[in-house]
Amino acid sequence: MTAISRPLVRRTEFLPFSPPFVGEEEIAAVGEAIRAGWITTGPRTKEFELAFAKFVSAPEALALNSCTAALHTALITAGIGRGDEVITTPFTFAASVNVIEHVGARPVLVDVQRDTLNIDPAAIRAALTPRTRAIIPVHYAGHPADLDAIAAIAKQHGLVVVEDAAHAVAARYHGVLIGGHGNPTAFSFYATKNLATGEGGALTAAPDFLTRARMVSLHGMSRDAYRRYQKGGTWRYEILTPGFKYNMTDIQAAMGLVQLTKLPAMQRRRKEIANRYISDLRIHHSFDLPVERSDVEHAWHLFPLRLRLETLRIDRDQFSAELTARNIGHSVHFIPVHVHPYYREKYSYRPEALPVAYRQYQRLLTIPLHPGLTDRDVHDVVAAVVDIADTHAK
Repeated sequence: MTAISRPLVRRTEFLPFSPPFVGEEEIAAVGEAIRAGWITTGPRTKEFELAFAKFVSAPEALALNSCTAALHTALITAGIGRGDEVITTPFTFAASVNVIEHVGARPVLVDVQRDTLNIDPAAIRAALTPRTRAIIPVHYAGHPADLDAIAAIAKQHGLVVVEDAAHAVAARYHGVLIGGHGNPTAFSFYATKNLATGEGGALTAAPDFLTRARMVSLHGMSRDAYRRYQKGGTWRYEILTPGFKYNMTDIQAAMGLVQLTKLPAMQRRRKEIANRYISDLRIHHSFDLPVERSDVEHAWHLFPLRLRLETLRIDRDQFSAELTARNIGHSVHFIPVHVHPYYREKYSYRPEALPVAYRQYQRLLTIPLHPGLTDRDVHDVVAAVVDIADTHAK
């Protein structure tokens, strides 16, 4: 048993897992963008690109419609294609791996470190072949991957590193914000992310890389619509490569500009909540809590709670059902990619082929963590998970 008191009355209202955290400022900014008469990619998008690049200390940023678009664009710009292999983690959303398939390369999934659930550099090194061309580390839950070890492997073997920072806005590695380490880095501004534009993303990289990426992301055109249709523009353009339709709109950018101003305060609240969870749950024998290594600053996008199943009479799925019955929204991040039918069948993966990822998944739940949580909400989450664990203890 723990010192955490059980709730006398269970929640009568459902606590959402991760609703968007927006206010009147974002609504007003979107309204202004619509009334300005230019709602696709335009001046607000450019302003957002400059502001975001400055925030993460990147040389330049390209605003896009998703992190998936950013990853895909980065691989194409880097020349990754058919016959190549790209090493990445199974402990991520499938988009991180799908983009490798989209460019015709082979995804090579390797296991993760037990403490952070980030890709294991030793496993990367063991998976290298003459066809390896790139590595995609994912900064899982907002905890940066071991970039120094990954960079050493990449330098030794001439590989491209594309960081998947969907969870890692405002995270730091060795004091440097993710996005500022020189690698092409993909960010997500999806509705549940630390900085939200509804849908949206960005790619940060060196200016020459982004010059090519910009063409890839908008049909391969030599100039975008705003430069063609603003005063003094010309209708002429050329298709320089068969590109895609990945641009961000000024409506999204208007929301993103407001969110950027709020981001430091939102991050402080996320950290407060994470610290409260850690303080209240660390004394309980049924939970393993997320770590924060000494050389990083965690973005706290997710709070992955791992159950010590040997202490319980129920499994993870039954624990999940108990949380649902207590009106606590939650999720599982993630079903390992190699377990999904497409990758399992195409590449003949067995679940146990990546044992750390698979075993951690079996005992994993992600509990609510967003700046809109009240202190009472946090108490209710803690009380619920402790109550379930104590009720079903062996």
